[in-house]
Amino acid sequence: MKKNIIALVALTAAVSVMAQGTVLFNTASGANGVNMRVYGPEVGNITLSKVGNTSAQTPAGTQTYTGDLLSGAGFWGQLYAASGAGVAEGSLQAATPTSTFRTGSAAGVVAPLTATLAGVPLDAAVATVQLRAWDNSSGLYTTWAQAETAWLAGTIAAGKSPRLDVSAIGGTLNAPPYLAGLQSFNIYMNVIPEPGTFALLGLGALGMLIFRRK
Repeated sequence: MKKNIIALVALTAAVSVMAQGTVLFNTASGANGVNMRVYGPEVGNITLSKVGNTSAQTPAGTQTYTGDLLSGAGFWGQLYAASGAGVAEGSLQAATPTSTFRTGSAAGVVAPLTATLAGVPLDAAVATVQLRAWDNSSGLYTTWAQAETAWLAGTIAAGKSPRLDVSAIGGTLNAPPYLAGLQSFNIYMNVIPEPGTFALLGLGALGMLIFRRK
């Protein structure tokens, strides 16, 4: 009997250590302090990164966007988080699951779900959270880790929200909180010249040098 009790206590402790805090991955609940959108690349400048809410969002801001709102299962979003306030972006860990974007009048908004924050304890006082979004119309990038590589290579458009401190993380005592204060942003391209482009630039420079000497 004593062995069974000890085993049960050990199991409970192990589960408690492994358990992670949660948040409501819902980006459109103005009554709860969050009403933001994610936009596509800016018209005329696909490499321009923008962040900040518009005047119609919560909290209201002054930013403007010309890109279309992300819409449908071809665009994905994932939260990254870490325990504590103001944690550096490089220390954030992937939360699960990922989400896609809604359509119609709800375009730009993720399909709501409860996200589990890796490395953030149940009922943590505060966690740093960031939303990352990307173009997955190819179906090749089902996680941010995969998408980021393609983004940095100039293959797809992607982007990140400003980091946000979220209090009273969900767990045993707390209900999962909303992402109150999360800011809008756009996805954009990291355009990197391919090797062939560098070669052409080199030939052009050589031609200009020969021309000048003549």
